[in-house]
Amino acid sequence: MEFLIRGAKIFDPSSPHHSLVKDILVNNGFIQKINDHIDFDGLVIEQPDLRVSPGWFDMRSLIPDPGKEHKEDLDSGAAAAAAGGFTEVLVLPNTDPVISNKNSISYFHKWNKTATVNLHPAAAVTLGCHGKDLTEMIDLHTAGAVAFTDGTEPIWHTDILLKSLQYLQTFGGVLINRPEDKMLTAFGTMHEGIMSTSLGMKGMPELAEEIMIDRDLELLKYAGGKIHFSLISSAGAVRRIREAKAQGLNVTADVGIHYLIFTDEHLSDFDTNFKVNPPFRKEADRQALIEGVLDGTIDVIVSDHQPHDQESKQLEFDLADFGVIGLQTFYPALLKAFGDRAESQLEKITIAPRKILGLEIPMIKEGERANLTLFSPALEWKYNAATNQSKSVASPFINQSLKGKVVGIVNNGNLIQHV
Repeated sequence: MEFLIRGAKIFDPSSPHHSLVKDILVNNGFIQKINDHIDFDGLVIEQPDLRVSPGWFDMRSLIPDPGKEHKEDLDSGAAAAAAGGFTEVLVLPNTDPVISNKNSISYFHKWNKTATVNLHPAAAVTLGCHGKDLTEMIDLHTAGAVAFTDGTEPIWHTDILLKSLQYLQTFGGVLINRPEDKMLTAFGTMHEGIMSTSLGMKGMPELAEEIMIDRDLELLKYAGGKIHFSLISSAGAVRRIREAKAQGLNVTADVGIHYLIFTDEHLSDFDTNFKVNPPFRKEADRQALIEGVLDGTIDVIVSDHQPHDQESKQLEFDLADFGVIGLQTFYPALLKAFGDRAESQLEKITIAPRKILGLEIPMIKEGERANLTLFSPALEWKYNAATNQSKSVASPFINQSLKGKVVGIVNNGNLIQHV
């Protein structure tokens, strides 16, 4: 397949064409030519204020296939990722059965053979993600697991986390933990604060997140290795990770894109499309997260895509499931969070996730494989049931007009256009 990307501004610090507007000719999955103007009679992709970067990588998505395909399957999850600009996605292990053996890893490898969007499986740390018994991590690594995590569940067992840090050092594996002391958040539905009190809802304190980070950092000092904290949500968490990095600890972190936009004030009308875990916290926490992204304390921004069917979300607030979708609306959300500074954060969805996971980082250079995301901040579109690619409609942006749109993605010799 051959096509031309016309007049796109390139965002790739490793490219000699970084920040320049160029034509890019792609042929048979490779970048054949980059120049100011290329004469071409075939398919031309051209849009107002078109921009191109290495393909985006989402480091946290739940695609519950197998097991709960009615919420999302590989096809719909990949379609949502492609529409959101992602050419690669790290898939959480919370499927049914859990990703904890070679067969469950090969399920995704078979998909990737013909896919435009690569789905990389993260294997479970413990059997069933129950936190009690370790999986065969070396075998899972050999089979192709790119990271180890219990996904939506925190690794609550201290000895399990300690042993995981030790075992993973034998092959440089990545341990990912979502910090939460569930004994402190039991029966909670939103952030503990003035808003939860005024609404009469059981709160989930920052303490539950922060003492888990303290524990994990102490274990990291003791055992060595490396740890990645996923979905940090509080100012205290940002401060602790910043201090740990200053001490030289091998620690990285990510934040969900929605946490950079929303606070607990958005829950005033009990909209379950704002019910997430960890919960949206105070404005001061949101500002601290923004600062953490800007100063490099937070390495990665993730979609935290968690699809649910109507039966799981259209309930009384305290009964509804935690989680919303975020793949397809990621770029408009990034623009909402950072405005003119959004492009300066592309490294957090292109280079940093792959660097943390030890995966190949694509480059926009002649002769390189074409792994690209095309996007425009000038395009506006309506996000509704007709345009939504996920099986789930549980999004805080549903039925809204959004600015900023992904024009297409290029990967594995394929092109998917969205305009």
